[in-house]
Formats: sequence, C-alpha cells, structure tokens
Amino acid sequence: MLKSKTFLKKTRAGGVMKIVREHYLRDDIGCGAPGCATCGGAHEGPALEPQPQDPASSLCPQPHYLLPDTNVLLHQIDVLEDPAIRNVIVLQTVLQEVRNRSAPVYKRIRDVTNNQEKHFYTFTNEHHRETYVEQEQGENANDRNDRAIRVAAKWYNEHLKKMSADNQLQVIFITNDRKNKEKAIEEGIPAFTCEEYVKSLTANPELIDRLACLSEEENEIESGKIIFSEHLPLSKLQQGIKSGTYLQGTFRASRENYLEATVWIHGDNEENKEVILQGLKHLNRAIHEDIVAVELLAKSQWVAPSSVVLHDEGQNEEDVEKEEERERMLKTAVSEKMLKPTGRVVGIIKRNWRPYCGMLSKSDIKESRRHLFTPADKRIPRIRIETRQASTLEGRRIIVAIDGWPRNSRYPNGHFVRNLGDVGEKETETEVLLLEHDVPHQPFSQAVLSFLPKMPWSITEKDMKNREDLRHLCICSVDPPGCTDIDDALHCRELENGNLEVGVHIADVSHFIRPGNALDQESARRGTTVYLCEKRIDMVPELLSSNLCSLKCDVDRLAFSCIWEMNHNAEILKTKFTKSVINSKASLTYAEAQLRIDSANMNDDITTSLRGLNKLAKILKKGRIEKGALTLSSPEVRFHMDSETHDPIDLQTKELRETNSMVEEFMLLANISVAKKIHEEFSEHALLRKHPAPPPSNYEILVKAARSRNLEIKTDTAKSLAESLDRAESPTFPYLNTLLRILATRCMMQAVYFCSGMDNDFYHYGLASPIYTHFTSPIRRYADVIVHRLLAVAIGADCTYPELTDKHKLADICKNLNFRHKMAQYAQRASVAFHTQIPSLKIEDTVFHVFDKVKVKIMLDSSNLQHQKIRMSLVEPQIPGISIPTDTSNMDLNGPKKKKMKLGK
Repeated sequence: MLKSKTFLKKTRAGGVMKIVREHYLRDDIGCGAPGCATCGGAHEGPALEPQPQDPASSLCPQPHYLLPDTNVLLHQIDVLEDPAIRNVIVLQTVLQEVRNRSAPVYKRIRDVTNNQEKHFYTFTNEHHRETYVEQEQGENANDRNDRAIRVAAKWYNEHLKKMSADNQLQVIFITNDRKNKEKAIEEGIPAFTCEEYVKSLTANPELIDRLACLSEEENEIESGKIIFSEHLPLSKLQQGIKSGTYLQGTFRASRENYLEATVWIHGDNEENKEVILQGLKHLNRAIHEDIVAVELLAKSQWVAPSSVVLHDEGQNEEDVEKEEERERMLKTAVSEKMLKPTGRVVGIIKRNWRPYCGMLSKSDIKESRRHLFTPADKRIPRIRIETRQASTLEGRRIIVAIDGWPRNSRYPNGHFVRNLGDVGEKETETEVLLLEHDVPHQPFSQAVLSFLPKMPWSITEKDMKNREDLRHLCICSVDPPGCTDIDDALHCRELENGNLEVGVHIADVSHFIRPGNALDQESARRGTTVYLCEKRIDMVPELLSSNLCSLKCDVDRLAFSCIWEMNHNAEILKTKFTKSVINSKASLTYAEAQLRIDSANMNDDITTSLRGLNKLAKILKKGRIEKGALTLSSPEVRFHMDSETHDPIDLQTKELRETNSMVEEFMLLANISVAKKIHEEFSEHALLRKHPAPPPSNYEILVKAARSRNLEIKTDTAKSLAESLDRAESPTFPYLNTLLRILATRCMMQAVYFCSGMDNDFYHYGLASPIYTHFTSPIRRYADVIVHRLLAVAIGADCTYPELTDKHKLADICKNLNFRHKMAQYAQRASVAFHTQIPSLKIEDTVFHVFDKVKVKIMLDSSNLQHQKIRMSLVEPQIPGISIPTDTSNMDLNGPKKKKMKLGK
C-alpha cells in the first residue's frame, strides 16, 4: 500500500459516511507483450502482438506499439477503430479520463479492447510500482496525468529493450498537444501527432479521411468573414442561468425550416416553456438535441412560428444576401396573440453530437477535396468534410462525425467515418434507420453470451425452489403468425365452488438474467426489442428470446404466474402471484384460436378454456369502457415476405379479431394487478407506467375536423371523449369514425415509465386506470424484467439488491427505457415507410374541407435520392396546377427496387 486517505461524505438521508481510500502498488502487472521474460506473461485480457508488422509507417519503419493520450482517444476514436490500427496500449490514466468525459467513447474503446483481433492492451499504470506518479506541489491534475502518460511511455521503451539484444520494438507516443509532444521528445520518447502518424501510413491513405480536425486553424475556412457571434464560456452561462438572464433548454431544430428552431426550457418556467429561434445568427451554430443557453429578445422582436417550408440547398459562404432574403420570408404579418417568446442562442452547455448518416451533396468540382455532406435527418445542418474518395462515395450512404463549427463557416466541419453501401439497398437502408434511431444492433459480445445457460438445459431441483408446478393445467398461448418470442400464455378452468380460475403465465426471464452482470447491463441498455418489417433486433440473445424463455407448446418452461379466482361476472375474488413451471398445450395464432371458439364441433379442454377467457374478456372490456377507457385506431399493416429474399411481396391492413381483444384484456388486467402489488410493497421504488392527459390544445385539430361534419367531440374527460367518439358516425361515410379515432390517437401524449417515489401522478389516461405497469412482456421489454424482480421480492421468491430499491437509479433506468421505446417506435414506422413507399395519409387542412373525397394519382418522386417522396396529383376535382406532395411522417422513403404490390383501401 502506498498511501491511505480518509474523508467524510454526506449521504442523501442527511447522515455522514466515513470513506477510506487506500492506494496499492504492484510488481506483477504485465506489459502485454507476449514473450516478455521480465513480465512472464502476467498480462490480463487480449495481448499485443509479439512482432507487429502493420501498419507500415514511413516515420517509424521498425515494429511498434502505439500509446495515445486522452484527447487522441476521445477525438480520434474513428481512426483507432479502423481495422488498419492494431497494437495500441491504453493506459489506465487515459481510460479513467475518457470515462469521466464521454460515456459513448468509453464504451467504444471498451468494445475495441475486447476485440481479440485488434490487440489493444489495457495497462494499469496507476498501480504499477514503476509507472505510478504522485501529483507534485503546484501541479494541476491535467499536467500530472500528462506526466503519468509520458512516464509510462518512457518505461515501456526501456522495458521492451530488455526483451532481447536485437529487439527493435518501440512504443510511439501519439498526442496532439504541442507542449506534451515537445516534452516527450526531450525525454527521448518517440512522439507524433495523430495526423503525422496517420499520413505516414502510405498503405492506408483512406485513414486520412477519418481524422478529426480539431485545431482552430484547421476549423477556420480560408478568408471567411465572421458570421456568428461568439459562444459565452460555461462559467458565464451558469451565472446567467442562475440569475435568470439566460434560460437553459434543449435545442430542437425544425424538419421543415432550416432557419427555425425551438428551445424547450428545462425546469418549472411555465411562462416561457418554449422559446422560438429564427434566423441563422439566432440559431448560432446549435445542433439538434444540444443543451443550450438562450437569451430572450425584447417583446417587440417576438415572432410567430413560420408556416414557410425552407430546405437548405447548400449555400456558399458568399450567399449572405440570399440567406437574408430567406430570413425575411419567415416574418409574416400576424396578430399579437400568435407571437411567441423569441430568443437567441448565447452559448452551448452540452453538445449532443452523434455520428450522422447521409450522402455527399453532388459536387461540380470532382477534384475538390472539400465536399458538403447532407444528413438523412433534415434537422441536422449540412457538414463540410474533406475526402479523397468523393467519386467512390457518390450515390452511397455514408457516416460522418462533426468536429467543430467555427464562427466564420456557414456549416460545421467534420470527417468521414464509414461507407454503409448503395442508396436503396435493403441492408444499407435498414442499417441507416437503425443508426439514425440509435437502436443498439451489434451482435451480442462474448462477455454477454458467457452468462447464458449451458446447453443442454433442463429444470433442476434448485430451479423449483419457491416455484409452483402448474404443468397439469391446460395452458395455451395466442400470438401473431410466426411469433417465436412467446412471452405469455393463458388458462381458464371452472373450480369446484363454481367460480372460475384464470391464469396469465409470463416467461420468467429474470430467472436467467441476474442483476448487474454483462447480460443484464446489455438488456438494460437496449431496453426493448425492435420489430422491423423483415427482421427483429432482440433485447436478449436468441437462446433466451426464441428458446429457453419462449413459452412454446409441449416443453417445460419457467414462468411467473398471476392467477385470479373470479365469478362469472369477471369480478376478482382472490389474486395470487407465484413463480411456476408450466407446459403449454398449444401455440395458437389469433385466427386459429378464433376458429376454435367459433366452431360448434370443438369442445376439447383448450377450446373450452378459450371460450371461458373470451366470455370474461368481453365483460372486462365493457367495464373498462364504462370507466372511460379509450378505444382508438391506428392503421397497422402486415407484410407478406418472400421466404428466400425477405423482400415484401404483398401488404394488407392487420385484421383484428375477438381473440386479439381477449389476450389484450387479460394482459391489461395482469399489469394492473401487478402494479397494485408492487406499489403496496415498494411505495417509493415501484416501476410504473403512466399516460398523461393531453392538454386541451392537443384536441383542436380533432374537434375542428369533427365540426366540419356537424359532429361534436367533447374532450373534458377521457369518458366524454370515448362517448362522443362512439356517437361520431355518418351513414354516408362509414370510414369516418375510424378516421376520427386515428386522429384522436395523434392527439395523445406519450405513455412513459416512472419511479413511484419520484412522481405523484400515476393515472393512465388511455386505460382509465389509477395505476398501471408492464409485467407481461419481459422477453422484449426491460421494464418488465425490473417489475418481475420487484414482484419476486414482494412474494419472497427472490432476494433484493441495492439498485432495485434506489429510486434515483430506477429513475435513470426509466429515462433510458422511455428514450429506447420512443426510438423503437420511430424505427418501426420508418421500416414500414421504407418497405411500402406508401404514405400514412394524414388529415390536414388544405384548400378542401377535411374528409372531402378526392381522386389522386400517386407516384414516387426520386429526383432526390436521399429524400424520396410520394407525390399525389389531384385527378378529381380538376384544379389546374394543384399537386400535393407528401412524405411518410417525415421519414425517407428509400426502398428496394419497385415491386408490384396489392394495396389496401
């Protein structure tokens, strides 16, 4: 032990905790180089190569390892991830700094160090006796860390010389810090900037494109005049926010107008919850999802949201007049009531940049190295990159990262990251929509897979502890066709006392995923399974999702059961929760279950059970609707895929049967029963789901649309909305009610997960339920896994762990789950749009009245490869010059080569 530090820390509960930190140094930490006699192979994890041959560098032709500093790791991760770069020593000092400064980069570097083929070695220099350095008096933490990195680099070079007399192995220090590099060279350490080293790799010229340009000189464009005002430093922004001079919020760029954005203000400032920004100078280089500080303009300068659609056409820096003319177009004569709080960005509190998918803009100068990149997401500005591969990359989807945005540049600067493939190719476009919606879709790592059960697997005596054997019950599952991840199964039987026993049996995923291990962490990160048209991105590995957890028929499976005793009026008399083992007697589709219920010739146990369930479900649904639950409508399509190519060959609207409703009713009932139980046991840290009531303004479009047909929609309560939707029918327009319900769906707020100890409002508006959670789909939702753990502790079937009863950690889990579910929803919609090339026709005010019947000609406009649109030309009634362009919920419509499809009405 080198030293011991003791200090006191206040706890959340108001107490004081004594913390002792001891620092140990060791002699047995290996250098990572195989064959090193001094270390004797004491390294852990992936090792370096004994004699690295690649990449060949003109600056250092002898075999070498690379040792980057923190900033190189943070900013040049795209270079380090390239297959050409191998044999990198990642110091503990560097790794700790990266972890503190960027969680996404830290994860990426951990993934690289776990890749055996890359030969990245993590060296724990902070606990190695010969490389540990103490902070000197007057030395700041940053300078101390720089010195620690140089000490480790110098030690490595001296250490490697001991391997053999003719050993030429070197460690090359990579840093972009000029002073650090000069000090390293003075100390005899071979040192280069990242750019110097990458440009010396003559066999890998493509790597130059992946370099991030970071210095101010590199970021400035030649002779460009200042366009934007300077961002204020963070200290001034924080002072201004504290005093109320500035407001902090999330910057949200407009899809339809590149000169307009809104900032959603954080905190309880209801008066200025949303601030409008108009014009390039007021947007001041903020990018969608950045956390910014804004200054409110004087009321005389407030504006109304613009109705003008403006897409950036890739202006030159000199086109300032054209830009100013466009900005004048935004300001239209409006009444004072329409004016909104208006402001300007004065500084960036946190950048939320990510890698962006898109295409190079067509350039007239093919030889030019500088090109404009157009992101697929219209909310992101074009990005200026340097590339020598422009002719190769034309017509292809690529990924680009932003490096910076200087004050004298119309666009941010960035660098090329990766070529995804040809525009319109199914695999390429699927990859784009997954990346754009931040859906984790990489194969599960070996660390994750190592926590799966060993096969062949069978239920043991230990597994049966605290578990009821229900294999004798006539349980069956009812799911969509082709479903392999079967979460739930049901049963219904008559008891001797004349009452009914109804059971919902849910896959016991929490038995296989134990808290805190790599499998649990990855499931928590993914949050949900994402269902695309032709593939499924699983939350858990396939061994669990499609095999051991899936409640397939005729096999024993572990389950978590919710069992009620009911009378024939569907009134609950008793509720029991138990871990169980079941053996499903049938895996049915909704259509197969419906045929059994309707067939006069079928009276076996499964069919009798289904009829009992169906009868009770109808009573339950009637009761829910009487309480004010909403029955809304959203058009869903089902694809028929070619079995070999997996291309869509036909599509149709999903047909809903009684059996769909039957399963839904019992899943809702189970979720409500479990919500009550976990909240009784854990009032402060139950994971629940709520659906907020929409503000009255949300309903304006619905009320207006109904009024156009002389119908009244009441929106004061969920019950009055449900009842007025039931009455809103037209004998001459039978589809009107469905259209109104679709429109009502668009008025709703998003349902969200929350921790009971962090919120007072539990109500689920759509279901008219005072409490609700998710328990019934743990194979595809991580929220359900947490709920299973809470319920298991509540009934004494499993033990708790600290994070389960920490409401702050639970709130963080909920935040990630809400984000993942929203992104999954958007990705699924984008997948449907991509495969159908058909718009989700919205009800919007046009020159016609809403619900007027028109005849249109629908065609695909491919004039812009990246943003293909469905164009509708009016056929009847004929009005010269009218053409209605539309696209699918603002998603791109790139798809495979056109196929003949049958289209529903």
